[in-house]
Amino acid sequence: MDKSQIPPAPYFDPQELRETLSALFHAHGTAAEARPAVVERLKLLVKAARGTARLQLEADGNGRRCATGLARFQDELVRLLYDYTVWHVYRATNPSDAERMAVVATGGYGRELLAPGSDIDLLFLLPYKQTPWGESVAEYMLYLLWDLGFKVGHATRTVDQCLKLARDDTTIRTSLLDMWLIHGDANLYAELERRFRNEVIRGSERAFIDAKMAERSERHRRAGESRYRVEPNIKGGLRDLHTLHWLSKYLLGHEVGPETVAKGIFTKEEAATFRKCENFLWTVRCFLHFYTGRSEELVSFEVQPMLAEKLGYRDKGGLRAVERFMKHYFLIAKDVGDLTTILCSALEIQQMKSSPVLESMLSPISWMTRRQIREKTDFRIDNGRMNIADPDVFKRDPVNLIRFFAYAEEAHALIHPAALRLIWQSVRLIDDRVRNDPEANRIFLSLLTAPGNPEATLRRMNEAGVLGRFVPEFGNGVSMMQFNMYHHYTVDEHLLRCIGILQDIERGGNDEVAVASDLMRKIRSEHRPVIYMAVFLHDVAKGRPEDHSIAGAKVARRLCPRFGFNAADTELIAWLIEQHLVMSTVAQSRDLSDRKTIENFAAVVQSVEQMKLLTILTTADIRG
Repeated sequence: MDKSQIPPAPYFDPQELRETLSALFHAHGTAAEARPAVVERLKLLVKAARGTARLQLEADGNGRRCATGLARFQDELVRLLYDYTVWHVYRATNPSDAERMAVVATGGYGRELLAPGSDIDLLFLLPYKQTPWGESVAEYMLYLLWDLGFKVGHATRTVDQCLKLARDDTTIRTSLLDMWLIHGDANLYAELERRFRNEVIRGSERAFIDAKMAERSERHRRAGESRYRVEPNIKGGLRDLHTLHWLSKYLLGHEVGPETVAKGIFTKEEAATFRKCENFLWTVRCFLHFYTGRSEELVSFEVQPMLAEKLGYRDKGGLRAVERFMKHYFLIAKDVGDLTTILCSALEIQQMKSSPVLESMLSPISWMTRRQIREKTDFRIDNGRMNIADPDVFKRDPVNLIRFFAYAEEAHALIHPAALRLIWQSVRLIDDRVRNDPEANRIFLSLLTAPGNPEATLRRMNEAGVLGRFVPEFGNGVSMMQFNMYHHYTVDEHLLRCIGILQDIERGGNDEVAVASDLMRKIRSEHRPVIYMAVFLHDVAKGRPEDHSIAGAKVARRLCPRFGFNAADTELIAWLIEQHLVMSTVAQSRDLSDRKTIENFAAVVQSVEQMKLLTILTTADIRG
């Protein structure tokens, strides 16, 4: 259908429907007798509205417009039900001040965005105590909504009750943060809105920030790096955006936009990125709900090809359409993570500035370390975070983009948001001259093989865009998935997790990798950097037309001399990458009791040392 022929939200004429429902009521004589006919007519309305919203989505691919349209439809439907209820079912014959009500949207609905399968959160707001009239109106409306197939979260409360519960419960407070009046008594709603900001929000900003940061940390801890799982849950990315939205509303009274830019919380580009991410995720979510016919949030292998087709992706450059779609999805997830990191870091620093005691507790870096960094480098420690000394540190010497992470690792310092912003803006300074710089490569190899926490450092570099720029072959795998069941994560996430597992193997003490840990202690000391580099590069050629093991070996032969490996070690790394699937293939698909199987495998591994290294690599790969 031509987009110009699709009616705009709310997709129906509210006044015409009011007249239709009134006519049905009068035709049947009583509310009870009219109810079946009213419900049937409203079911047709809901079906038609959702059909129109789906046509609009398929015509323009704008999920945020779809979500806004569905929220507008829901508004008009709630107003229609309220008017029908108070006009025809529970009309107040002698209305008193107590028989006032405001119907308020809260939670996700209060943000004026609804997916096709979203819950509807409603607050029936009363001036004083509950009255029979108020209870009856709310109950009648709820039963109508349930009969129409909506999942409704609801509460009937007075203004005082709302404020008391909001003070005591962060979840309720967050829900009310996005409230807005759908219908009913505007003065009653205005009282709640005014008192909520004055009596609940004011003075509680720090506690709210702490609570939201703790929620986010716990959510990420429970889910792990789920945003990079090849079957991601879309609510994870949206929830992080919601956290940014809530913090902005709580602190500034505005959603992410011009006001947050004016206050210096976000740059103009970051606010635009927020909107871009929000639009993309809502588009995927709306298509997902329409396609599955339910509030499905898992972007599973089953639905990924459909979403790729609906969003217009095509096969290109050795990647299937579904893989290109998912790469875009994971790049959006990365942008969401970057925005969340920036805001949470900035807010934490603001808190430390206003509380010297808090800063001393959260900044365990010694004064000696701070002084050495300030005097000997182009960096400094600000509020316990590694920062830049001036805005030109990376222009002056682009190798500083690598040094920065080395000093942060050495000082065990988090990254200052100002530095992170400048790094994002400066990554293009990493060119072939930097990639071939001996010091830059020496620093990188030392970070990769550091006894501390190389996975965390490499992850920081990856999230800042530095790792993929310094090692473009790794960069090609950033946010890339392959449409199969062999790995649970994107290529870059898998490689970083494997480095973490190799750390665990070397550290020892984990019975699940005890054999590999024993072998790690027995390999030749000069082969320690070899196994770390082999693990880092083993899947780096994924997504190419040729076999990724063979292509990866070619990449290793080209890259490893740059990192300072001699010819023998370079060839050993290339061999490990080319053969990294052999051990698992033999173990899973060959008869290990057959002597010929063992002889063939021994011919491939050639030596005990190479078998040790291959076993360690295979263990890390399988567990990553």
